[in-house]
Amino acid sequence: MSSPIGKLYLLTRGTTVLALNLSGFQDLLSTLTPGELEEKITKSSKSHPIIATLENYFDGDLAAINKIAVKQPGGEFSQAAWAGMRKIKVGTTESYADLAYRAGSPAAVRAAGSACAKNKIAVIVPCHRIINSGGAIGAYGWGVNKKIWLLKHEGALS
Repeated sequence: MSSPIGKLYLLTRGTTVLALNLSGFQDLLSTLTPGELEEKITKSSKSHPIIATLENYFDGDLAAINKIAVKQPGGEFSQAAWAGMRKIKVGTTESYADLAYRAGSPAAVRAAGSACAKNKIAVIVPCHRIINSGGAIGAYGWGVNKKIWLLKHEGALS
């Protein structure tokens, strides 16, 4: 699907998102585990309800993505960090230290950064809301310009 930050590629199983990226469908497939590849997955069509929900998000219904079910493989800390990211209120940001605390391991700041880097579900699992402790934007796998756009769209930056 087209979006203000570029073309989004979406991989789902039913109404659960397994992956969403900005680099292409082949890259999506390469991020899946062998077990995921054996399960029934679909390259989402333009009529998929998740596409409509994402369009609503980009059209200004910023809470729309909160309703989307997600599933991605990862260890206990990564799962807790990804769940924590989804609890960060739209229009706000948190630091990697905040995310580590939210995930139940306050000292695991580097692991929080790693969870952001391993996140396969861009935008919906909002790693773009995680910034450096000093307030700097920090890195984003899809490009800092896209992170800045998302944060402005959500009202976290002016």
